Amino acid sequence: MLLIITLVLSTCPFAVLAKENSPPPLVSYVKNGKVVKITGEITADGYRFNSQSKKTINLATLQWPPYIGEHLCNKGWVFQYAVALLAQKGYQINIHFYPWARAVRLVELGAMDILFPEYFIEANAPSDNIKGKSRRDLLELSKPYPGGEISFLKRKKEQDNFQGKLKNLIGEKIGVVRGYQNTPEFDAMMDAGLFDIVETVDDLQLMKMLAAKRVNLIIGDPLVLRHTVEHSSLSRQDKESILQETANVLPSLQYNHLYFAVSKKAENWQQLLVDLNQGIAAFEQSGETQRIVSNASHCFQSKLFLPGPKN
Repeated sequence: MLLIITLVLSTCPFAVLAKENSPPPLVSYVKNGKVVKITGEITADGYRFNSQSKKTINLATLQWPPYIGEHLCNKGWVFQYAVALLAQKGYQINIHFYPWARAVRLVELGAMDILFPEYFIEANAPSDNIKGKSRRDLLELSKPYPGGEISFLKRKKEQDNFQGKLKNLIGEKIGVVRGYQNTPEFDAMMDAGLFDIVETVDDLQLMKMLAAKRVNLIIGDPLVLRHTVEHSSLSRQDKESILQETANVLPSLQYNHLYFAVSKKAENWQQLLVDLNQGIAAFEQSGETQRIVSNASHCFQSKLFLPGPKN
């Protein structure tokens, strides 16, 4: 269905073995009043559902707990939501986990069909992968679905100059995850070089950088940032040190909905977008979206995870 661009991914054999020994993923959704259950299969580079279907699509995502992640209960509610939406439209679904910048690149170049979960992308946001192109030249966004807050975090005992105005932070040293969209105003000011930006590859590195005083502020979803630390491989002492010494900067910047970003290089991408939007609208109207989020929240709590995102 799509031309795969060859990119070599080195894989740890121990990680592959652990993945192969884990139970196959299970997704359930309600259709016409009946619960439909789909058991996926673990592949060499991801997870497959509806393997009998010829309508094959490939999705690129990231480890972004508590929304989505390979080590979360049932892979997180966003994973469950994506599979349910596409399965009830008859697609064969292949989900692949990558570092975020690579996931973005694969979809923008057309090697994958869908990037998720994505924040809203402004029309003039430049692509880091194709010179002279905006991200919206390459991707089309679905209808929105539930997301979370975007805020700055700081070290607890230190003052900040924010006071609800980004202009107060001009020249401030701020940590961001490379490739993340945050808010339109912040991203535009960042692209204009108005902040002293330090990039990291993921949310955990961002929190560690703040704790190490390499930046004065970091930006992201506080729920994600704290969950990432709590369920990392750091020692208990290091986790407590980071979590106890960081605080949200008030007010938060904004609430960000989530989106599916469809590659315009994907075959029949317009129909894929229609199917996604119809599914999002139907799930919202029927209450299926809230059911999936609530089920994930109960699953997290039963396994001593933090609750799911606030809607």
